[in-house]
Amino acid sequence: MRREKSNYVIQSVSHSLDVLEQFFGEADELGVTELSKRLKLHKNNVFRLLATLESRGYIEQNRATENYRLGIRCLQLGQSYVQHMGLLHQARPIIAALVRQVRETTYIAVLRRDAVVPIEVVEADRPVRIVSPLGEGLPLHSTAAGKALLAFEPDDALRSLLPDGLPRFTARTVTDRQALLQQLRSVATAGYAVDGGEHVEDVRAVAAPVRDYTRTVVGTLAVVGPAYRLTPERIEKEVAPLVVKAGRELSSRLGFDLGRRASAAD
Repeated sequence: MRREKSNYVIQSVSHSLDVLEQFFGEADELGVTELSKRLKLHKNNVFRLLATLESRGYIEQNRATENYRLGIRCLQLGQSYVQHMGLLHQARPIIAALVRQVRETTYIAVLRRDAVVPIEVVEADRPVRIVSPLGEGLPLHSTAAGKALLAFEPDDALRSLLPDGLPRFTARTVTDRQALLQQLRSVATAGYAVDGGEHVEDVRAVAAPVRDYTRTVVGTLAVVGPAYRLTPERIEKEVAPLVVKAGRELSSRLGFDLGRRASAAD
């Protein structure tokens, strides 16, 4: 018998969220005493909760008043939510249309720590098809989606995202960092990345970057299928142009064209 999720609630985490929620609405700053009264918690407990949240950037202290307010991480978290919800909303009809065109599984993915994570998947309407795991982190260096993200990352980010020892998944996996960096330069020039069985044997994929109004790459759009259907010839002549076109359309919906024109005007 399944237990109610309320049975798994961690009290300290719940109290931390209670602290954050006190700042919703009109309260710009609050002190330990006021928070203690509102939450019916001892001042020492409230102080420890605030110290923990402050150490992670979710709360900050006004040194002049010694009161507390929301930190920058709350803003970043909210922006991430809005960005990804906007990305998904705009992406769904585009990837659905792309699936109808290529009849292969298509997904939208984003960068999460050191992995690329599919956040929306539309499967092909074929008996034999590739199922992309929604929400599961995939390696960056051996997937088309990952390489389409890496190709547009700054050098300092690449140093942390690509360690010297890259794991091998198949005989085709590029494990030499310099060789991969050279491949990423080609991806940036071509505007799309290809996985020729580098992550899973007999599976190929094509991916293009997705940008928003700031011109930042916020995700990637990928098509994945069995190698016998996604041949190099078909990828080059049919699938890659369609994936690039869909990536540009999605980028346009996220305001990339406006951002590009604004930059040119500067």
